[in-house]
Amino acid sequence: MATKPGILTDWPWKPLGSFKYVILAPWAVHSTYSLMVKGESERDPVYFLILPFLLVRMLHNQIWISLSRYRTAKGNNRIVDKGIEFEQVDRERGWDDQILFNGVLFYVGYMINLPGTHNLPFWRSDGVVMATLLHAGPVEFLYYWLHRALHHHYLYSRYHSHHHSSIVTEPITSVIHPFAEHIAYFILFAIPLLTTSFAGTASIASYFGYITYIDFMNNLGHCNLELIPKWLFTVFPPLKYFMYTPSFHSLHHTKFRTNYSLFMPIYDHMYGTMDKSSDALYEASLKRREELPDVVHLSHLTTPESIYHLRLGFASLASRPHTSKWYLWSMWPVTLLWSLILTSNYGQTFVLESITFKKLKLQSWMIPKYNINYMLQWRRESLNNLIEEAILDAEVRGVKVLSLGLLNQGEELNKNGELYIQKYPHLKIKLVDGSSLVVAVVLNSIPKGTTQVFLRGNLTKVAYAIADALCEMGIQVALPYKDEYEKLQLRLTTKVKNSLILSTSFADQKTWLVGDGWNENEQLKALKGTLFIPFSQFPPKKMRKDCFFYSTPAMITPTSFINMHSCENWLPRKVISAWRIAGILHALEGWNVNECGNTLLNIEDVWRASLRHGFRSFIVPV
Repeated sequence: MATKPGILTDWPWKPLGSFKYVILAPWAVHSTYSLMVKGESERDPVYFLILPFLLVRMLHNQIWISLSRYRTAKGNNRIVDKGIEFEQVDRERGWDDQILFNGVLFYVGYMINLPGTHNLPFWRSDGVVMATLLHAGPVEFLYYWLHRALHHHYLYSRYHSHHHSSIVTEPITSVIHPFAEHIAYFILFAIPLLTTSFAGTASIASYFGYITYIDFMNNLGHCNLELIPKWLFTVFPPLKYFMYTPSFHSLHHTKFRTNYSLFMPIYDHMYGTMDKSSDALYEASLKRREELPDVVHLSHLTTPESIYHLRLGFASLASRPHTSKWYLWSMWPVTLLWSLILTSNYGQTFVLESITFKKLKLQSWMIPKYNINYMLQWRRESLNNLIEEAILDAEVRGVKVLSLGLLNQGEELNKNGELYIQKYPHLKIKLVDGSSLVVAVVLNSIPKGTTQVFLRGNLTKVAYAIADALCEMGIQVALPYKDEYEKLQLRLTTKVKNSLILSTSFADQKTWLVGDGWNENEQLKALKGTLFIPFSQFPPKKMRKDCFFYSTPAMITPTSFINMHSCENWLPRKVISAWRIAGILHALEGWNVNECGNTLLNIEDVWRASLRHGFRSFIVPV
């Protein structure tokens, strides 16, 4: 929002929220009906193609978003190093409003029968040339002076400051303006469209091609990556006056009073507003290498629709905890296609996110496999190969610590990471399964004064450690089944084994510690007001509205985390899993030991280290 919002700041359909697309429904239905029902002489494919073209524009923008976020996470050719925060993602959530606005105007123009807008040919060379010349002349010239006017204090504070709230730009930053500004921009960009229409030289190619050019150049200029190769300007030196670069426009967002041109810097050269550091920044950005991280968190996809919740997916969904959305079900063909591409044998681990914290470069890497893949025994070898390749790649890059997230660590899959240490005993990188911090988080989530807890779920490394610590603290640990009770008895290291009890009643304890592999219907036997505390990687299904559920083990991040603008799976904003934090602590503390297999660090030391570095308890009962 601008510092002093002026009139026509908000879009007219803002009250409709996510249902704003219904305003196009009448035209979309009518154009489809006209194409299918009317006679061949009355059909006009131009009318029908408006909606598909709007959808193609959305896809075009989404490709730019994914590409930009992927490349900026890797770091090569990145222009500005500052981070993006959740506030910017929220501000730029309505990037599709301008496409919707254009769609309305196209439909209205067609319905009022503007000259030269019906039954257009696919191509007319004279119309394409005319549109090109009109853009290079009047449009670029008028935009330059309009842009300078928008930087006048009066207009800047009421309108254009909204756009400049984003110092570090993303492709969609290009279209984040108040409604009034978009009206002015459309009037400018309509000059080539209307002129060719009235002159009778318009074509489908000139219309859709010109708008696609505007989208492409807008996204290019705001992607925060230098993508224009130097040889282009070497082969044709005058090109620098007729084509801007991402670094050229990036300077406008960091210095505000230079580089005002739309796509052609010639007017900045003519009127003396060209930033003197433009060439130097361009050269430096081209030479920038891929960033080498200190800590890597290795995770994986969860469900097919989780691809949309990734940072590389839909920005608005990634900035919120992962919840199922009804409209994603309608996209199942696209979801299926992406699933086949990502999870095929050619799918490779990729960089998902890059964050800075206390001079440490933190990255999240993603293995393109779903939960279901980890449950299939015949896929274990290929999964271990992918994890092994990621570890060896991190070793070559000089990564200090790699933490294993979600199902990338498991006793049956790889003995909690010990498999890789046994195979490569001379690894310099430290592997962390995060069990010690998970135990610490769970122990500190149990309400004070608790004397007895109910333990449910698979008896994993974490479950044994929690039970052992609780018995040492004098808190009774109850299990309902004799085989689990006896198995736990054998593994307890504490001498206070009498704190472990066999309880066939499910209604004696009001604090339940739950992991994976338990019968979630057992919730129905719990007392009203029972507190469920997960120690598993995945949250339990909530089947009781009269009980309380904590999140999976996690902590709130310090405010000094830079470039954090997406949520980790189902966790809220600025909250990350204990498994991920464990790797960060390992690097910060310089612990020269692998936390894999049966190895556990001192629980109290790990907990104190997390608090010392600014992480805070996250206990929000639902």
